[in-house]
Amino acid sequence: MDASAKVWFAQGWKDKIAAGFTHSGSQNGDKFNTITQLFTFAMQHGMIWTGLGLLPGNNTSKGSVNDLNRLGGFSGALTQSNNDQGAEAIPASDLKTAEVLGARVAQFALRMTREKDAVVA
Repeated sequence: MDASAKVWFAQGWKDKIAAGFTHSGSQNGDKFNTITQLFTFAMQHGMIWTGLGLLPGNNTSKGSVNDLNRLGGFSGALTQSNNDQGAEAIPASDLKTAEVLGARVAQFALRMTREKDAVVA
């Protein structure tokens, strides 16, 4: 982040789409603080932040660790795996949640491109 000063000064990432994800061994692991840092960084660069767009999962008696967004993030994708297993053991539901965020960013980028083309035409 510190190395981006020249890009910031030139506004090189202004109006670019941004999104974030974070991972830790704990279910909380201060993930919100990491996402907040990424969000603030993106805003400082004039970027457009894309949130997850999913309701939280695994938060009712009928919920499951297999639910999308099982860790309940809104600002980005959150993943967790046990410290003794490492990132290779990220649950499939967390990986799918990250895929949903990636697809949302792609859909938003396509929409922005189409709207920009419509304005130019």
